[in-house]
Amino acid sequence: MMRTMVVVPTYNEADNLPRLVEALLELDLPDLQIMVVDDRSPDGTGEVAEALARAHPGRLIVVHRDGPRGLGPAYLEGFRRALQTGAEAIIQMDADLSHPPSAIPRMLERMADYHVVVGSRYAPGGQVDPRWGPGRYWLSRWGNFYARAILGLQVRDATAGFKCWRRDALAHIPLDRVRSSGYIFQVEMAYIAQRLGYRVCEIPIFFEDRRVGRSKMNWRIKIEAALRVWELRWRYRDLKPIPLSGGTEPRNRDRR
Repeated sequence: MMRTMVVVPTYNEADNLPRLVEALLELDLPDLQIMVVDDRSPDGTGEVAEALARAHPGRLIVVHRDGPRGLGPAYLEGFRRALQTGAEAIIQMDADLSHPPSAIPRMLERMADYHVVVGSRYAPGGQVDPRWGPGRYWLSRWGNFYARAILGLQVRDATAGFKCWRRDALAHIPLDRVRSSGYIFQVEMAYIAQRLGYRVCEIPIFFEDRRVGRSKMNWRIKIEAALRVWELRWRYRDLKPIPLSGGTEPRNRDRR
């Protein structure tokens, strides 16, 4: 079994977190741990996480952040701490139950041959919740097209937030250079992985719309995403492919 850490950033997810933790712990993965990184949620998510940690000793770690809020900073802290635990695979996923925990075993199966496995809405066989409606669907599709066109990204789901990283691959990501705060963080990490020549596999998932709580997406986050895509081309122009095991053909990607 591969020692696995699931990093889950939270902000006002008190109602969703218990169901997510239950679903993760029900997986037949005894070496799986969960790290909840809470951004001082005013709805008591941090306290809910602490109660879950007491109920499942050794399976759940809670990090209470004091720095600037944001998806990117929360993930960066979670990644650094996950690497310190010695995890061999680090999974990132949302707390709102949009990402199916049932896909995690399939992700881990691909870790022997790939540096990053993406739970993809737009790989063949992937789906989004029909409750999205056409406006949200085409906005997401346009965002993916925009990022892929400007950065030359090969991954189909450039904004995917459900990823599994092999330890050695994540350890070579220059986390100190990552600046994105909102959802463009996902594009930034995908671009770095491609610049470093990582082998990336996309597996199709069904992306379910959140049932409880409100989306964190707003116009400030959308504007940041549109502008920062151009900055990423310049920021990481110096990155070159690095040799890692299992990556002899970094551009030969399996999208099954």
